Amino acid sequence: MKIAIGSDHAGFQLKEELKVFLQEKGIDVKDFGTYSEESVDYPDYAIPLAESVARGEEKFGILICGTGIGMSIAANKVKGIRASLCDSKYSARCAREHNDANVLCLAGRVLKGELAKEIVNVWLNTSFLAGRHKIRIDKIINYEKK
Repeated sequence: MKIAIGSDHAGFQLKEELKVFLQEKGIDVKDFGTYSEESVDYPDYAIPLAESVARGEEKFGILICGTGIGMSIAANKVKGIRASLCDSKYSARCAREHNDANVLCLAGRVLKGELAKEIVNVWLNTSFLAGRHKIRIDKIINYEKK
């Protein structure tokens, strides 16, 4: 599996922790930056990552900013992306099961490393349930085609 990861300055430290965590699990990680804690603009990282996931170059993406909100807003502007801001294992499971989320957004200034790792682990190991949820996702996909 190949996963894209990116952050702004506020998410940089958590991004670096999660990169190691994913690589230790044998997951190929493509880092979209940023590469320091110097102030940057989150759309400059969210949009290229989301476009790459939408093209199928990576199966999933993980984006981290201070709250996760900016990254989720920016990523969701890209057709084919269903970015979900998750702050718990429950929200991560539902994002995958119900929403077939392909980008996970995290709050670097809120989440601690261990909880973030647990959220990522649940998110990666949960499958889309389809069924009634597929009908809803199809409505989103059809809207994007307009």
